[in-house]
Amino acid sequence: MATLILLRHGQSVWNAANKFTGWTDVELSPVGEKEAAKAGEDLAEVKIDVVHTSDLIRAQKTAEIVMAHNRASGDFPTHRDFRLNERHYGALQGLDKDETRAKYGAEQVHIWRRSYDVPPPEGESLAMCAERTLPYLGEAIMPDLETGKTVLVAAHGNSLRSIVMEIEGLSREEVLGLEIPTGVPRIYAYADGEFTRL
Repeated sequence: MATLILLRHGQSVWNAANKFTGWTDVELSPVGEKEAAKAGEDLAEVKIDVVHTSDLIRAQKTAEIVMAHNRASGDFPTHRDFRLNERHYGALQGLDKDETRAKYGAEQVHIWRRSYDVPPPEGESLAMCAERTLPYLGEAIMPDLETGKTVLVAAHGNSLRSIVMEIEGLSREEVLGLEIPTGVPRIYAYADGEFTRL
């Protein structure tokens, strides 16, 4: 039986500073490093065959910390691809979230952050993020699962939300309420074309 492990990176320094991050390449915070280490301890006895991460250091570092704790895996390939990157927040990247709400209004910022198909200025909506993430799921991750591998995907809140939406068959409305916490593995068994959350 194949296994898919989805893991949002640990808290980043901009998560801690309450800033929109998107594609800005920021490091993990000390809390984020601890979250990744805890995830690594939780997965220490799971034999992971292959790792997929985004192009961003916070996801890559999370995967590295997890695998440094792993006692069950031998050699494993790691694939990095921008298609697993966080949703691009465009003109909001680097801005304080509270200041942005004060400037544009809480309702508008909520629409930018949580609607399915309304992008922030110069940025991506969740639908646009899914347009790059889901082809990667099909082209790179699914072939590993089809051959029975255990796959770790270390990525971001929105790129992972698009994957969860696809594999759980969530509606556009249901995915808006989906929260993926930092540093907490979300695990699925995969068999006969079906995903079952463990």
